[in-house]
Formats: sequence, C-alpha cells, structure tokens
Amino acid sequence: MLIAEPLQKAIDELSKLPSIGKKTAQRLALHLLKSDLSNVEALVQSLTELKSKIRFCSSCFNLSVDEKCDICNSTKRDRSILCVVEEASDIIAIERTNEFNGLYHVLGGVLNPLANVGVDSLHIKELITRIDEKEIKEVILALNPDAEGDATSLYLIKLLKEYPLKISRIARGLPIGGDLEFADAATIGRAFIGRISL
Repeated sequence: MLIAEPLQKAIDELSKLPSIGKKTAQRLALHLLKSDLSNVEALVQSLTELKSKIRFCSSCFNLSVDEKCDICNSTKRDRSILCVVEEASDIIAIERTNEFNGLYHVLGGVLNPLANVGVDSLHIKELITRIDEKEIKEVILALNPDAEGDATSLYLIKLLKEYPLKISRIARGLPIGGDLEFADAATIGRAFIGRISL
C-alpha cells in the first residue's frame, strides 16, 4: 500500500524515537493529522524550545534552563550528601519519591568498554573536583544494578576510598507488592544482603 509522502516522512521520523515501532509511529502520525493545526504547532514549538532552551547544569550535569539547575541553586538541599546517578532521567525518578534532599551528580552514562565508554567519557573528573571542595560528607551511588552499573560503582568506590567520606549504594531487592515466588534468585539474594535491622 502506498502512503502519502508527508505521512510516510512523519512515520519514519516518529519511529526513530525510543520504544516507538512502525505501527505506533503510524498511529501517532495519523492522530497528529486529525488534530487541530494549533495543537500540532504547540507540539512543534515545545520540541523546538526543548532543544534550544535546555542545557546541562554546570555543576551536576542535570537538565537545566539556567547555568545551574534548581536543585544546585536551592538553599533547602543538604549540601553534604551527593547522589551519583547515570542520567538526568534518574534524578526525575528519585525526586518523585520525596525521600532524598541532597545534591546530585550525573555521570552521563556508565563504564562500557564494548561501547567505547571509558573513564574520560564520563563526568568522573568533575565528581572528584566537587568532592575536593570538602563540602561533601557522603556519596550515595544510585547506578542501575546491571554489569556496567556495578563495574562503574566498583571503580568509583575504589577511587573515593582515599577521601574521608561515607560511601553507600542504594538498596536492591524485592519491590513493594512483589511476590517471592516470581522473583529471580539474584533479586532475592540482594534482598537478603540489603536487609535492615528492626
């Protein structure tokens, strides 16, 4: 079946987005085609502003409109605790919990030799510079529990051991509402290792 060229172009562009296959891209393109022109123009404008106005915080590499992000500028945050994450999207997830009130540091990825991501590709030097300023008393490693995240955590632990810091990792284990019967052995094992005293 032949598809009109502008529609096909829209489908092709939408399908380049993560988690969007050809069928979903087609549904989205057809939805946009049926929408009012003002709605489509508002979407285009928001995407243009996303690219032109958002940049990385000069201190922690979080997403920001200004040179420093709102978290780094806040006087209400605990400046002695630093949570290290892989990407800015991790900050959004942690902030939703309302459980952490310190500062963040975005590495910009994790060590992955197969993808040519080494120490110099990440914001590790900047992390050390922040720790050298002596304001940080605890570093929490909140990296994904996969091979690359674990390797990066081990590298950072070894690097940070020479500083007078408390170094911790976020706990891993069973999710709330999870069922032991369906959990894998590694997850159950982590839950036992990360158990807390009552």
